[in-house]
Amino acid sequence: MTTDYELMTMQLREFAKEESDFLPLLSNASALIMASMDRLNWAGFYLIKDGALILGPFQGKPACIRIAVGRGVCGTAFDKDETLRVENVHEFKGHIACDSASNSEIVIPLHHDGKLVGVMDIDSPELSRFSIEDQKGLEAFAAVLDEMADYSSYV
Repeated sequence: MTTDYELMTMQLREFAKEESDFLPLLSNASALIMASMDRLNWAGFYLIKDGALILGPFQGKPACIRIAVGRGVCGTAFDKDETLRVENVHEFKGHIACDSASNSEIVIPLHHDGKLVGVMDIDSPELSRFSIEDQKGLEAFAAVLDEMADYSSYV
């Protein structure tokens, strides 16, 4: 199945027009990802609080609640402020196995008013699940959150 990132992004933009508060918007964003992409086992968000990434809205099995900045794929993507696309998480130094079924992962930093506020994290049980096309589509999806999500009550 090919993911229609343009449609996903358009749907997210419509949700953001209705309600820009980050909590319902991130909740619907994680649901959109899970409904639109195949071969995933987790999609959600971690937000920075008191110097650590704290679990936010997600779809999937229970997850790690707190991740140190610089630790694991999420903490490293946040620390470097860059997208990380990991073909085999078991080869990523310091990987945190919240779900042992995860084999590949993509993590995209999120911003609010130019400030780093968290990451979007997507996991798959399939090795090498995420392509460069997926990365570009998901970065465009995350850009809607950067542009339209209101984190002011959080940050």
